[in-house]
Amino acid sequence: MERVTLRRKRAGPFENRLRGLNGRLAFAIAAAALGSSFQHGYNTGVVNAPQQLIENWISELKMNRTGEPTSQTEVTMIWSVAVSIFCVGGMIGGSLVGWVADRFGRKGGLLLNNILVVLTVIFEGSAKAAKSYEMIIVGRFLIGINAGLNAGLAPMYLAEISPVHLRGAVGTVYQLVITISILVSQILGLEQILGTAEQWPLLLCLTIVPAIFQICTLPLCPESPKYLLLSRGKDMDAQRALSWLRGTIEVHDEMEEMRAEYESVKLIPKVTVRELFVNPALRIPLFISIMVMFAQQLSGINAVMFFSTKIFTMAQLDKTAAQNATMGVGAMNVFMTIVSLILVEKAGRKTLLLIGFAGMFVDTVLLAICLAFAGTSPVAAYFSIVFVIMFVVLFATGPGSIPWFLVSELFNQAARPSATSIAIAVNWTANFIVSIGFLPLQEAVGAYVFIIFAALQLFFTLFIYKKVPETKNKTMEEISSMFRQISYQ
Repeated sequence: MERVTLRRKRAGPFENRLRGLNGRLAFAIAAAALGSSFQHGYNTGVVNAPQQLIENWISELKMNRTGEPTSQTEVTMIWSVAVSIFCVGGMIGGSLVGWVADRFGRKGGLLLNNILVVLTVIFEGSAKAAKSYEMIIVGRFLIGINAGLNAGLAPMYLAEISPVHLRGAVGTVYQLVITISILVSQILGLEQILGTAEQWPLLLCLTIVPAIFQICTLPLCPESPKYLLLSRGKDMDAQRALSWLRGTIEVHDEMEEMRAEYESVKLIPKVTVRELFVNPALRIPLFISIMVMFAQQLSGINAVMFFSTKIFTMAQLDKTAAQNATMGVGAMNVFMTIVSLILVEKAGRKTLLLIGFAGMFVDTVLLAICLAFAGTSPVAAYFSIVFVIMFVVLFATGPGSIPWFLVSELFNQAARPSATSIAIAVNWTANFIVSIGFLPLQEAVGAYVFIIFAALQLFFTLFIYKKVPETKNKTMEEISSMFRQISYQ
């Protein structure tokens, strides 16, 4: 261990930052992240642009079946089910992460998960020809399960193949690809491209492209070395996988760290979900993981993204300009996630979470005030646009990306799959609550709905300040012993 420390001291800051990043590791990161988080983001955003077109098709379809005009309420209800069932699938997929990760491995689980994408494309692609909106609902449910599994498996694989000093930056890649894929879905959904009455089934089917990419690239990458050694006891296979990822056979120090973790994991029985809640040394990080996942979804980001076009319309922008401005917000989200990828290893996880949530609290209060006067004051309307963009900037600095990989950092190999399952299921449940509850709340209290989000942001800022530890550059053993000490106090 001393040898590693001495070598790190001798290395320059730039060399330290890039140590371990090579073509093979970058290839493995792209294979795991592009094929998985693209599904998550693309299928979140793809339903926004063609909403009216699909609603018209549902209305016409139902009228042809019954011979009676279809009420808008019925159509809205069917569409709401089709949109929100994606989150229900996410909850189910999230709760299966632990079992799939242990049974098939991280890489194996990601590859098998693509079966659900193929089934989704069959259902959603055939729905129009088969004159069945039920097939879209089934397809959305299946791709939801896929996204829920991906949300746990991909960050777990990324965290386990990364060198300690790059773990945060590599973990941020998952959220970066989500933001890119949401933007791609918005662009492809434009009327000039695939947002037409004839082309929208193709728009839904393009989700097959990242699946094909992953099926072609991920088999060329090794399984997670930590999984091979700590879960399967395959020392030589783990060393070969690690050598491949590091591009060198000099992986002795890292293997020794993994073997030390393996020896300590052998002393503890396999961690069950019950054990996570009963053992204080595991319950504390589990509680932190659950709260950080709630914080991400209840921050109001989905509400702001959903509301953005309407806010821009209120600011006297015409329909096309409002859509373009919404895309600008999406592009800003991508840009700031790239910035956070660099910052996360410099500033640390806790600092970026605090900056993000505290900034969002101030921003959301000001946004709510401006929205209240946007109808009568052009100045307030334009400030609303500024605050929407600022909100996205603050969310992307930390709250957007850090929760996905923080869970993998807080737990050792024995507890990681079960803890990830719980955290991802919680994230999708919170997502479902926001997607179902936001519109009725907004109709009831108008712009003041954002005051509710501001109160939640303030609460989560205080929670992060008091309870969330800094995990930057800490090994798994250091993080575990920190929680053991807290639990004994």
